[in-house]
Amino acid sequence: MRFRADPQSIRGSIAPLMTPFTADGDVDHDGLANLVRWQLAAGSHGISIGGSTGEPGAQTIAERAEAIRTVAAAVGDRVPFVPGSGSAKLDETLELTAAAQDAGADAVLVITPYYARPTQEALYVWYRTVAREFPDLPIVAYNVPSRTAVDIAPETVARLFRELDNFVGVKETTKDFEHFSRVLHLCGPELLVWSGIELLCLPLLALGGAGFVSATANIAPTACAQMYDAWQVGDLQRAREIHYGLHPLVDLLFVETNPAPGKWVLEQRGLIGSGYVRPPLITPTDAGRARIKELMAQGGTYLSPVDGFALEGK
Repeated sequence: MRFRADPQSIRGSIAPLMTPFTADGDVDHDGLANLVRWQLAAGSHGISIGGSTGEPGAQTIAERAEAIRTVAAAVGDRVPFVPGSGSAKLDETLELTAAAQDAGADAVLVITPYYARPTQEALYVWYRTVAREFPDLPIVAYNVPSRTAVDIAPETVARLFRELDNFVGVKETTKDFEHFSRVLHLCGPELLVWSGIELLCLPLLALGGAGFVSATANIAPTACAQMYDAWQVGDLQRAREIHYGLHPLVDLLFVETNPAPGKWVLEQRGLIGSGYVRPPLITPTDAGRARIKELMAQGGTYLSPVDGFALEGK
């Protein structure tokens, strides 16, 4: 929890880990710890677990809490740890957030409650309730309307930011780039804004964003981190080079429903023992795997090396 007292230090490429399962469908904690070690060696600026890429909706609350503890132990205090602790139910959100706080999380990502389609006032009350329950824990809203059917408005983000000392940021997973701009315009640069849309990661930095929580970091963590680093030192040519070089790998992740393609890549590269995804998802089809291989070849320069991190027998 070294970064909890200074959330402004939580910047850069925060890798949102995929949750590895065994071939029988159980959470693979050894594989999860191995992914953390690889991510840290590859240069990721922070680690997350429990976002959309981690299949939280297919896990029990107990499984998610145990995964948070596994990742927290593997990360230690080396980089910020920002797990997703949200659910469609308030009691589950509070339970997971408490588990994250106890595990030493530096901040938590709380997804907008899905399916119910709450009003903006209801969203305000939701986040206010969570923030007041955990006054010493930085709270970050996780806005992903394509999955939740609700979009937290810039004005609601600004209201929360003004009124709650521990409401510190938002992960914006929307392709509406005007939305990013309006959030930062209303709140100012003190609000931490991360992009969850892969091809908007670099553009967001130009608006004053804090970084990104990009699924691409699951297979290309070094490149994602280097893109942020290049921007920070003013090497815009290098930052753009990486941005465009990552396009094939971004397309790879969405050949079929994320995270199935990426988990297949991690399995093929020996970083996890199985690419199993829980229902209702399925592992990539034959056609999907053929396309994934094509895109891997196109973007292979940006895949991070796995030397020393391949699991035994892989």
